[in-house]
Amino acid sequence: MKKQDIKILLVDDEPDILEILSYNLSSEGYQVYTAKNGAEGVEKARKKQPHLIILDVMMPEMDGIEACEQIRNTKGLEDTIITFLTARSEDYSQVAGFDAGADDYITKPIKPKVFLSKVKALLRRLKNDENVSEIMRVGKLVINREEYKVVNHGEELILPRKEFELLSLLASKPDKVFKREVILDKVWGQEVVVGGRTIDVHIRKLREKIGEDHFKTVKGVGYKFVQ
Repeated sequence: MKKQDIKILLVDDEPDILEILSYNLSSEGYQVYTAKNGAEGVEKARKKQPHLIILDVMMPEMDGIEACEQIRNTKGLEDTIITFLTARSEDYSQVAGFDAGADDYITKPIKPKVFLSKVKALLRRLKNDENVSEIMRVGKLVINREEYKVVNHGEELILPRKEFELLSLLASKPDKVFKREVILDKVWGQEVVVGGRTIDVHIRKLREKIGEDHFKTVKGVGYKFVQ
C-alpha cells in the first residue's frame, strides 16, 4: 500500500501536539485527520475508516480508553491499528489501553523522527495482514507454516510445535504486543489448561534459539516480536 493511500487519525486535546504530529505525518505523504477529543475521534473514525488511529489517553468529553472501546465495537474498525499516546507517568493507562483493545502505545514527549519510525513500524502490520501466506519473512527469519520449518540467518531450525506456533503468532505482526490471554488462546486453545509460566518458558527457549533481542516482555501485559 502506498503512503498516500494510508489514512491516519490523530486524537489529542492539545493543539500544539496535533499540529506538530500532523505536520510530520503529512510531510511523509500520509492522509492525516485530526480530532480534539475522544467523542470527535470516534465520530471521525467511523466516517474516515483510518488504517491507524493515534489516541491520547487523557482528554475532555471522552477519554482515550472509552474512545478505543467504542471504536473497537464499530463494524469495519475491529482490525484498525490503534496506539495510545501516554505520558511517562501514566504506566497504569498502558495496561488499561490494552484491555480496551489497543495494539500498542507511544510514550510522550517523543521526537518527530522517533515518532515517524514508530508509525512506520505500526503500519508494517498492514502489509502483514494483506499478504497472509504460508511463508513469512521477517528480516533474516523465514517461517514456513505449511512445513513447520524455520530458517534463521540461513540456518534451519526444528522447533517443537508449541514453540513454532508461538513464534509464528508473534512474528505475524512485528512490534504488536500480544496479551498473555490472547497467546494462550491462540497457541494452546482448548487444550489442557496451562499457566502463564508456560508462555515464559517457551519464550525463554525461543530467545535461546532465535535471539534474545527479538522477544520483548511488556510487564503485566504480554510479549512482542521485534525485528
